[in-house]
Parts: sequence; structure tokens; C-alpha cells
Amino acid sequence: MLLTIETKRTYRIAAGIYFFIAGLTYSSWACRIHDLKAFFGLNNASLGSVLFALPVGLLLSLPVSGWLVTRAGSRKVLIAAGLLFPFFLCMIGLATQLWQLVGILFCFGFLNNVLEIAMNTQAVGIETLYQRSVMASFHGLWSLAGFAGVAAGTLAIGLKWPIWQHFGLIALLCWLLVFSSWKYLLPADEVQESPPLFAKPDGYLLRLGLIAFASLVTEGTMFDWSGVYFQKVVAVPEIFTTVGYIAFMATMAGGRFTADKLVTRLGTRRVLQYSGMTSTTGLLLAVCFPGMYTATLGFLLVGIGVSAVVPLVLALAGKSATLPPGVAIAAVSTVGFLGFLIGPPLIGFIAETTNLRWSFALIALLSFGTTLLAGGVDKATKRH
Repeated sequence: MLLTIETKRTYRIAAGIYFFIAGLTYSSWACRIHDLKAFFGLNNASLGSVLFALPVGLLLSLPVSGWLVTRAGSRKVLIAAGLLFPFFLCMIGLATQLWQLVGILFCFGFLNNVLEIAMNTQAVGIETLYQRSVMASFHGLWSLAGFAGVAAGTLAIGLKWPIWQHFGLIALLCWLLVFSSWKYLLPADEVQESPPLFAKPDGYLLRLGLIAFASLVTEGTMFDWSGVYFQKVVAVPEIFTTVGYIAFMATMAGGRFTADKLVTRLGTRRVLQYSGMTSTTGLLLAVCFPGMYTATLGFLLVGIGVSAVVPLVLALAGKSATLPPGVAIAAVSTVGFLGFLIGPPLIGFIAETTNLRWSFALIALLSFGTTLLAGGVDKATKRH
């Protein structure tokens, strides 16, 4: 059955709302970490141990997420996760004991990934309807929601709202968005009665996972170390320590809204190759010329370079001929997410033995892996 343009657009808007929910919820939590640290009286080491519960939950959910989406369908899982993910944000604000916070953060990380896999599976289905690249624009909404979450968090902190009140209002907004959009989600995707819980990726999916790994190593570095780099290496006044991070986030968001048009014109392989070269150039610029303006320009380039990689890789994974979309996306995400986990500690280890500039230089080399690995994407896609 042929669908009208209006129907396709309705599906696209509904799925995009869940990307916005994911970005808004996660960024709202992230901007109050410092307040939680003060509330529980944690030092840096203790805070790191507590925060580790979130990526553990996320990592353990990766195979389960793909299984759930394939078994029940992305629509049902997306609605449930869209309600539960903000619910656990509320629970973070209500935690009074450290053990409660650790358990809630585990569940928060778990639900975050369930939501991510389900909404990306929906996005792959919608991209199939459009017969052109639209995945990057969905991830652009996630980034846009991240800015909205930080802005709302800054306002809440300025008004001295307690954490539970701030998180409760964000959750209420997210629930309203779910109730207004769930009827318009894409109703059908591939469902299996007995999908595999653990699926070994084939060579094609492994290549995609490694491309995501190379990009997410860079993203993780930017998220966790950009401020430190500007403070320690660029040596800017304290008020400017976030300039690099803001530059990176701005171009990453903007790049995601323009990437789909570039894919239509240039093809996925070229966009991925140019992305790797751009992020590598940006990192090397910041390493070789660590001044205020050159480092900011470098971080702007890094944001452009990483913006499209993960969305395009997940879109390709969802079209795998060997695994259902949810399982394939989860398999690629598993490999890629390891880069997000490994990158920040790797930076710290190398910085401790040498210096921070050498750490960023190594990440630049790893980032170039996106360009090298993308060379075989077209050939692999033709076989699939």
C-alpha cells in the first residue's frame, strides 16, 4: 500500500518526538550531577564509582534491547521505554540513600539503551518509507533536546529548584509527549517469535561497529575532556573552559540536520570518509596549535566530523540481511559503545604518563579509522 506524504511525515514526527525525549531526559540528568555529588557528600573517586552504574546498566541492556524490539516490535517497546526512562529520572531526584542512587542509575542506563534501540529501529523503518537518508535528522533532534535540557537545567539551578522538582517537571513534559504521539508511531516492523538474545555480528556488521567505535572514542573524549583540555593545555580563563565543548556540541547538532542531504548527494561511503578526515583534522589542529581560536576551530571541526557517523552506521545496520533490525542495531551499538567507554579512561592514562596533547593526538589517529574502514561500506552494502 502506497502511503501519502502526510502519512510518512506523521510517522517521522512521531518517531522524532522520542529522540527529543531521550535527549531531554539524559541532558537533564547530566546537568545536575554536581548537585547530586554535593547532596550525597561524594568526592571525585566516589562519584566516579557511583556513575559507573549507568554505563553498566546500558552495556548489559544491549543484547536484551535488541531481543525485546525483535520479539515485541519497536512500537510497543518504544512506548514503554518512553514512559519508564523519564520515570527513573524522577526516581534519581527522590533518592535519599547512596544504594538507592546506584540502583536507579543502573535502571536509568538500562532504559536509556532500550529507548535508543527501539527509536533507531523505528527510524530505520521510516527511512525505508522515504527511500532516502533521514536518520541523521532524528539524531539532530536528540542533540537539539540536549541543548534544551541544559538550558532548562541552568534555569532550574538559577531558580534553586530542588532536583526532584526539576526532574519531575521534565518527566511530566516527556509523558505528555508520549501520550500525544504514541498513536502515530510506525505500526509494523519485523517481529520474530524466538529472536536470538546474543547475536554474533557478521563481517559487515563488525565493520560498521568498528566505524562507530572510532567515532564514539572521539565523542567520549569531547564530552569528558574538552573542558580539561581548554583549562590545562589551552590555558584559558575559567570562564572560557566550556567554549570548546559548546563549539563541539553546536556543530555536531548542526551537522546532523544537514547530513541527510549530503548523503543523498555524495553517498554514505564518501560522507563517512569525509567525516573521519574532518574530525581527525580538527583534533590535530587543536593539538598542534593549542591557542584559544585554533583549538575552538578544531573542536568545531570535530563536531562536524562525528555528527553523521553513528546515525549513518545505525541506519546501515538496520538494513542488514542477516539479522533483524533491532538485533543488528544492538550488535553494532555494542561494539561502538565500547569506544565511548574506553576513550575517556584511555585519555586519562596516556595523559598521566605523557601529557594531554599526546592523548588527543592518539584519539586523532583512532578517529581516522572511520575514513579507513568506510572504504568497504559500498561493497558490503551491495552484497546485502
